[in-house]
Amino acid sequence: MTRQPRASRTPRNLPQLVTIGRVSVDLYAEQVGKPIRSVRTFRKSIGGTATNVAVAAARLGNRAALVTKVGDDRFGDYVRHALECTFGVDTRFLGVDPDLKTPLAFAELDPPEDPNIIFYREPKAPDMNLIAADLDFEVVSEVPILWIPASRLSDEPSRSTIREVLRHRARAPEVVFDLDWRPAFWESEKEATAEIGSVLDEVTIAIGNREECRIAVGTSDPKEATRRLLARGVRASVVKLGGDGVLVTTSDGNQERIPPFAVKVVCGLGAGDAFGGAFCHGLLNGWTVAAAARYGNAAGAIVASRLMCADDMPTPGEIETFLSTRDGPYRTGVPMPSA
Repeated sequence: MTRQPRASRTPRNLPQLVTIGRVSVDLYAEQVGKPIRSVRTFRKSIGGTATNVAVAAARLGNRAALVTKVGDDRFGDYVRHALECTFGVDTRFLGVDPDLKTPLAFAELDPPEDPNIIFYREPKAPDMNLIAADLDFEVVSEVPILWIPASRLSDEPSRSTIREVLRHRARAPEVVFDLDWRPAFWESEKEATAEIGSVLDEVTIAIGNREECRIAVGTSDPKEATRRLLARGVRASVVKLGGDGVLVTTSDGNQERIPPFAVKVVCGLGAGDAFGGAFCHGLLNGWTVAAAARYGNAAGAIVASRLMCADDMPTPGEIETFLSTRDGPYRTGVPMPSA
């Protein structure tokens, strides 16, 4: 029998941001620049794209909730405790799978700017078993920002659940689609292109790097990818260009390349997720897409200069100080100027 979505619990306690997706216990090699065979110690945290974006947004003072699942084990208990007690993320939609184990992910920082992630998600991760009954569709429909990574479409029942979520949302602003290409989660590029491309008509903002754009719309050329994304009806395209910054284009014809911030990279993991959380913070404060992307660039640069992901997401004061050293005085609480 098909389980029906549960009724809303507390509409008065609506989050500002809901992310749906992957969670894991992450173990970071503390010996940087060494292969796994030479690593002696690891540092434990939580991770996963949706998890890190929620943590990053919460660190900036926003009410962020994560929709995911863990195993009925000690690592699952650790994930819940870390989200609630360390990071201040709403866990009302953190489910428990009775059969599958909480995933692990080992980060080999060799080289640190392009780490290798070794996933342990066999035979399947609990977060891919999300079903409609795990969500509150009133919250999904009303939350100011809904963040969905493309990897949610790589397997069932998560794929069907995301499609139902998007139907309920009906493209209400903002539905942010993280193009999130991870080959390990898919059978083939062809499958990924078909599934990712099939939902572009139901989102309002698309974010991805060159390779993720290639998978989503068939080209890694930033301007052509932008044209194809906008043709699908998104109101904004955000293409990450690595060391060349970020290309931001909106449906009203405005286009701007946001320059990068130069930092010494300690770990390449988490910078994109820090960008995502800070980008959402900007949107929630009424900034333009370009201004939110600039703030996201600063957050990403800060995390790239640190070892961890979730633990090292920056505070508003840290981002403001970082920006002030590059762009002059930046006053706390004052919205960023329109780009």
